[in-house]
Amino acid sequence: MTALNIGIIGVGNIGSLHASYLTAGEIPHAKLVAIADIDPARLTAATARFGALTCYDSAAALIADPAIDAVIIATPHYFHPLIAAEALAAGKHVLSEKPAGVYTQAVQRTLDVAAQHPELTYALMYNQRMNPAYQKARALVQDGTLGELRRTNWIITDWYRSQSYYNSGGWRATWAGEGGGVLLNQDPHQLDLWQWICGMPSRVMGFTYNGKRRDVEVETEATAYVEYENGATGVFVTTTTETPGTNRFEIVGSRGKLVIEDQRLRLWLNAQDEADFNRTYQGGFGQPDCREVPVDTVFDGDSGHQKIVKNFVSHILDGAPLMSPAAEGLRGLSISNAIYLSSWEHRWVDLPIDGAAFLTALNQRRATSKYDAAAGFSGQVLDTKGSY
Repeated sequence: MTALNIGIIGVGNIGSLHASYLTAGEIPHAKLVAIADIDPARLTAATARFGALTCYDSAAALIADPAIDAVIIATPHYFHPLIAAEALAAGKHVLSEKPAGVYTQAVQRTLDVAAQHPELTYALMYNQRMNPAYQKARALVQDGTLGELRRTNWIITDWYRSQSYYNSGGWRATWAGEGGGVLLNQDPHQLDLWQWICGMPSRVMGFTYNGKRRDVEVETEATAYVEYENGATGVFVTTTTETPGTNRFEIVGSRGKLVIEDQRLRLWLNAQDEADFNRTYQGGFGQPDCREVPVDTVFDGDSGHQKIVKNFVSHILDGAPLMSPAAEGLRGLSISNAIYLSSWEHRWVDLPIDGAAFLTALNQRRATSKYDAAAGFSGQVLDTKGSY
């Protein structure tokens, strides 16, 4: 195989973004040949915008097309693992939008299907992994530059969403239609990066606030406190109702600190590891000498989608290392599931999470959700520029 024929399942907001750069020829050795959506109006709009494409009114019909080698899944969240499993079973490579799913049990079932097809690739659209600033942060933690992990903090509140955004689709911001709010819709990238860079916490205490300042049934605000096996702690703060928002990621180790904020990575290093200084210093007040160290990296938060697709294609065609394997999507999803469960049951939640306990609690909320699946998943296609 020298080129990949791709089909997109779901041509709403994010599906249309993927179609735009694929049809513009920005992904070498890849061609968009088909699209699927249950809303005929979206298919009509997509072909008018992107040109002649084979159109299907269901995911199953597109997956059955023998001309398609790989699919990009851009549907509402509950369908991500279900469609991925169907596509893998049909012999298609899969690149799924985030999150991997709504609950870990569904994702694990799809990973089990993927394990039966080792010749196929199952990846996630964690596009921020392609940002050089986050890659550098990971390297600085992993290679010991920061020393022992002590504290992590991420304040990510620049997700502002008005009521009109939530009103753009009846399935949005409902337990039955979308499966969650800011944690599941906006924050999967940050939760993935948090664990990718700093490692998985061992337990979580979460606080979520449903319908705060917006007429929705899911959370618009959340705060989580986590603990790591080595005693380090972390805090994650997020909301869609704050403006101007903040995006500050801070990691502190025994040898220094890094901060990613305002599209810049800054690094401070101690002259001596804090543990060594503390053990030997006898002067009372005092602390290790510290200096800011220039970091040769750039912040690129805009081109990650294309880079992930290029990596996906290169992995399939040339064996390039896969940057965002779907199996790793289980980790960030486990953190968000744990935050929810902790908030709902007012207790610490240990990781790995009890997937059955979370699903039971989620299903209680789905049972009383205002969303009716019979209403479908159509809605207004919005301009998403700058929202990622």
